[in-house]
Amino acid sequence: MADTRDDQATTRIEAAVLRRLLEHLDSRKDVQNIELMNLAGFCRNCLSKWYMAEAEAEGVAVDYDQARERVYGMPYGQWKDRYQREATPEQLAAFTAAGSK
Repeated sequence: MADTRDDQATTRIEAAVLRRLLEHLDSRKDVQNIELMNLAGFCRNCLSKWYMAEAEAEGVAVDYDQARERVYGMPYGQWKDRYQREATPEQLAAFTAAGSK
């Protein structure tokens, strides 16, 4: 049987890691979602969807806009207007190629 203290510590550690990841992404607004998708296979929107799904699994109502605001640190539309750049043809080609694998 797993020790409850170990489970609680694991949960605290995982929560802290997520907070650090979000802080890191917030400090790197220059890194575009398409770049994250091309290199890592996930982006801020993916994190938002995972956040929303886990909230639902815990019985907590969080919609996509709320989840994105948690991940982006501001309403998505505001982030997009301030920081999102148009994807380059090379980025789009890499994204398309990765999707076909």
